[in-house]
Amino acid sequence: SVASVSGEIRKTADQLAEAGKTPLYFSRDGKLLGMIAVADVIKEDSPRAVKELQNMGIRVVMLTGDNERTAKAIGAQAGVDEVIAGVLPEGKESVIRSLKEQGKVAMVGDGINDAPALTRADIGIAIGAGTDIAIDA
Repeated sequence: SVASVSGEIRKTADQLAEAGKTPLYFSRDGKLLGMIAVADVIKEDSPRAVKELQNMGIRVVMLTGDNERTAKAIGAQAGVDEVIAGVLPEGKESVIRSLKEQGKVAMVGDGINDAPALTRADIGIAIGAGTDIAIDA
């Protein structure tokens, strides 16, 4: 069963999310045992890379399945122009289709879950695990 979460714990979770972290709750038999926060840390040179793309007139959009608060915090750290969050892998292809109506789209994705969106983009760049499968798609 799901534990009830107090307003104070929820407030702490919201603060963590706004700082770019994803809060995870642990419970047993409906009793909250604890909460931890995990985070993807952007690479040190990511803001500079984003800025270089922007200086070339390229609009940088972050498309992610992460929750909106966390994604916006990470997007702000990286300096992207727009954050589109909460998009499941199967929904990314339609977002890419919409973005293509505004111009050429290059997408960087991390493998099999992003394969349909990578193939929909004008340029698809697969990185990380599962790239062989994504390339075949």
